[in-house]
Amino acid sequence: MSGGAEARPKRQEQYPAREEVDEVANGVLRIQLPISFPGLGHVNCYVMEDKDGITLIDPGLPGYQTWRRLKSKLGSVGVSVRHVKAVVVTHSHPDHFGQVPRLRKAAGAEIITHRSFRTFLDPEAEQDDDVLTTRSEPDDGPNTAEELAPGSAESATPGCGHSGHHPGPGRAPLRSVQSPFSGSTPWGGKPFDLPFRRKIHYRAMRWANGRFMSAPRPTKRVDDADVLELGGRSWVAVHTPGHTDDHLCLWDPDGGVMISGDHVLPTITPHISGLSEDPDPLGQFFASLDRMASYGSVRSVLPAHGFVFDDLAGRAEAIIMHHHERLDALREAGEVVGLGTVEDYMQQLFKPRSWGPMAESETYAHLEHLRLRRDADVHDDEPQLRYQIVR
Repeated sequence: MSGGAEARPKRQEQYPAREEVDEVANGVLRIQLPISFPGLGHVNCYVMEDKDGITLIDPGLPGYQTWRRLKSKLGSVGVSVRHVKAVVVTHSHPDHFGQVPRLRKAAGAEIITHRSFRTFLDPEAEQDDDVLTTRSEPDDGPNTAEELAPGSAESATPGCGHSGHHPGPGRAPLRSVQSPFSGSTPWGGKPFDLPFRRKIHYRAMRWANGRFMSAPRPTKRVDDADVLELGGRSWVAVHTPGHTDDHLCLWDPDGGVMISGDHVLPTITPHISGLSEDPDPLGQFFASLDRMASYGSVRSVLPAHGFVFDDLAGRAEAIIMHHHERLDALREAGEVVGLGTVEDYMQQLFKPRSWGPMAESETYAHLEHLRLRRDADVHDDEPQLRYQIVR
């Protein structure tokens, strides 16, 4: 590189999908399926077999290329998609649920999700969904892990969003679940948009398939601590809201294995969106991460992106510290911004290359976390919310 500058090392989650099918834990195979999202090059699909058939966890994006690769990789270990008896979806993002409808049709597979699993797909298709509203008021101080225990509602982009309702002066923002592509954002910014070429692509897919991707319809919804018999062993459902409201991990206490989805990743942190049903998605995420320290028997963590790692509690703590550093950075930005919009604070928190809807959404989640702890005030007397950090 010119000028002697060194390239930033690639994160594990960015690597392209491996061609090999690897055994990553006793009786658990990993197929890496290609994706091309910002910061991501693959999604891990885990495969377990017992006498009744195959269980898959997170079978990748919709589309024929993923389907062809999935069939090919299963065939390389001597099984067929017809042997798939169950599919577990860790959460409601398309790189995790995309092939579910096809597997349900091809194999009659049982579709297992957390009880709160819900997607939004294209902007028009979900307009008849029920609208859920909550009103959030500031706390007297930080919530404990018990007060923020998994079970409250929370979701993230590209899951359910909010409308742009803004209450009168002195009242907290009113939140409702709908597509972030319709109406303004909850903080009054511009609605999210898709590049023109992607809009055309989605319209073509919708014309061909009825909608640009089919919504999976769970046949079995589970709650925290439910036990699932998969791959000839018992797995405990661990509800971990934060990245999405419906995020589900699977814990094998006998084998010391945790399938962590996007909740705990080896070298990056998952997006925490302000487009959430829960008034404090970041607080929910902290509580879910705090839970990881209680799983001392875990020896192998199988993430949805990246490679196997072993220090679940340590990695969870590192992610918590990362977000506390973000909160500290917002407090420092308050000295510069004063009374500012979410976009104003986003430009202080993120480098220019990252500016955009996702950065705004995550900034909003962090500002709301501060507001609910009385570390920030919000002014809602203009079209865009304005925040002031309390020092």
